[in-house]
Amino acid sequence: MRFCASGTTACAAKLFLKYTASLRQRWSMAIKKEKSAGKDSKTTERMDIRTIASAANVSIATVSRVMNNVSTVNPQMAKRVWEVIDKLDYFPNTQARALVSGRSRLFGLIVSEITNPFFPELIQGFEDIAVEHGYEILVSSTNDDPKRMSHCIRRMIERKVEGVAIMTFGIEEPLLDQLAKRKVPLVFIDIGPKRPGISILKVDYHHGIRQGVQHLAAMGHRDISFISGPRTLHSAQSRRVAFTTSLKECGIAPESTWIVEGNHTMEGGIACMECLLTAKKRPTAVMCSNDMTAIGVLHKLYRAGFRVPDDFSVIGFDDIHIAGVTTPPLTTVQMSRFELARAAVMALRAHVEQHNNPAPKREYDIGTDLIVRESTGFPRGAMTPRKPKSKSAAPR
Repeated sequence: MRFCASGTTACAAKLFLKYTASLRQRWSMAIKKEKSAGKDSKTTERMDIRTIASAANVSIATVSRVMNNVSTVNPQMAKRVWEVIDKLDYFPNTQARALVSGRSRLFGLIVSEITNPFFPELIQGFEDIAVEHGYEILVSSTNDDPKRMSHCIRRMIERKVEGVAIMTFGIEEPLLDQLAKRKVPLVFIDIGPKRPGISILKVDYHHGIRQGVQHLAAMGHRDISFISGPRTLHSAQSRRVAFTTSLKECGIAPESTWIVEGNHTMEGGIACMECLLTAKKRPTAVMCSNDMTAIGVLHKLYRAGFRVPDDFSVIGFDDIHIAGVTTPPLTTVQMSRFELARAAVMALRAHVEQHNNPAPKREYDIGTDLIVRESTGFPRGAMTPRKPKSKSAAPR
């Protein structure tokens, strides 16, 4: 018994020593791994333009020119630099680059209402085109509030944007003086101050709206209503004038009671259509200043038991993405967000990169076109077959 006990004790001791040795080995490996990871982390943190230049076997100036997309760099050399940047997973410090170069390569974009699908589509196009040319964007929404507009402009100034596109379809000239004083290039839609460094995107509202009115008139509509946007917006005024002018061109006298003011929202479209339905004489077709208003009109007509286009024809304006999937799909005047975004970025670049374009354009034309879908048709009764005339007795 004594021998067995002592043997068991010796065996346990050996196992304990073996276990502690294993723990020491694991602990040592963990420490080495941690040190190695810390070393790699420090290397990554210390990685800068010099690291890239050394790995690519080029000068620091060459790396800088490559990252700033300077066209004079040898293409093969630029490719080698980008390959090293990708391999080392290097992310340049844009703030440091801005301090050194004196350029933020940042464009501001101010929109009026981020909840309107028109503006996210515009923002997406603006960002895609800006990034393609080496710029980042800073987006702000005003919600048609002058105080928010002032806050938006302050953010732009603090971030040292190189140019700002004011895509609010309105103008707050007193607030924009802060940007103008700092000689920040600006882009407006429709109208803007006549100052240096300012470009205007001129939208041809009349062409698309005239197509819409002619489309309705050709199908026999003569009782045509128009739901406008807020009178405070220059764009809303322009669309209203385009509508009344187009009616007169088709020989149709505008009916003042059928021209109502909306607010470019779906709720506004519902409210305006309610007013039109209570009129003694109802129109047979409704044109709207934007698609959200038209969608509100479609909703109200559906709830009221009317069919589109059998009872009413409806036309929108903008051609937002969801206009093609409403019930029925919406006939609308297309104003390309991509063209607006492209022209805005082009205008800002022309002002910022004046070494390439010493005389930036003042105006950029934006076209409009009618997109015919299923929300427009002949007015009720227009296609009713005529009763055959009774046969009269043949003359003797």
